[in-house]
Amino acid sequence: MKIKINEEKTMQVLAHVVMIVLSILAVIPFLLLISASFTEETVAVKYGYKFLPSVFSLDAYQYIFKQWEQIGRAYGITILVTAIGTVIMVMITSMFAYGLIQKNIRGIKVIFILVIVTMLFNGGIVPTYYIYNNIFRLKDTIWGLIIPNLLMNAFTLILVKSYMQFNIPPELMEAAEIDGAGQFTIFFKMVFPLSAPIIATIGLLGGVAYWNDWINGLYYIQDANLFSIQQLLNAINNNIQFLANNATNTSGNSAMNLPSATIRMAIAVVAILPIVMIYPFFHKYFAKGLTMGAVKG
Repeated sequence: MKIKINEEKTMQVLAHVVMIVLSILAVIPFLLLISASFTEETVAVKYGYKFLPSVFSLDAYQYIFKQWEQIGRAYGITILVTAIGTVIMVMITSMFAYGLIQKNIRGIKVIFILVIVTMLFNGGIVPTYYIYNNIFRLKDTIWGLIIPNLLMNAFTLILVKSYMQFNIPPELMEAAEIDGAGQFTIFFKMVFPLSAPIIATIGLLGGVAYWNDWINGLYYIQDANLFSIQQLLNAINNNIQFLANNATNTSGNSAMNLPSATIRMAIAVVAILPIVMIYPFFHKYFAKGLTMGAVKG
């Protein structure tokens, strides 16, 4: 018995050590990113990036504030797209999952199989682009950042379905139905509130996906006024003079004075801040939702 207890303690210590090491490895790039954004431009170019800036400078952030009309617009577009897209994705996914757990609907298994198939195959980039661009006319519209690819996926749908199926007693729904409640009433007043952990989980996953997405912008957005913060960062990475070339007022901000190396880091820091700030509030729901939604089914 003592040997078994000692083995369990050893495994727990080993697991904690491994997780601490992995956590440190995950945090290190962010610390380097933040440090680089506060480093003086010439020093960063000459000596590279360090965890403590050799010469502290706010030039990159000052430039961001000077060009805030463009960067702020991209920030606003990203917030709007993330908010709308996440809400729609959560509602579609949860309502679809609720439909999949109904046993009295004919063909529901076939529909579920078709959902699984989408995890293995897709229509491809060219047909998808043609449909969204030529048929739905999403090119250079805000919907081009919301609708393609990210509204719902089979993985999140299976998580929600498994959670509803194995963590919400079917007797509750049957009792509500006997009392005269319709399906929408049962869903919105009973199933949806009881699914809070998994809803928060897929909401966080969807929100992060929308916030970090730049592929849809690359495909469907050419108007710089509709750039998201990630697409703007991608454009700056490809051409550091993009900000100066597209700014409304570039007086006093010539390409010579542009902090090219550190401004990339500064905009990246600004871009990840909301996710870093929001994640701690959803962490407990995220862990609980993933485990409870994935254990069964």
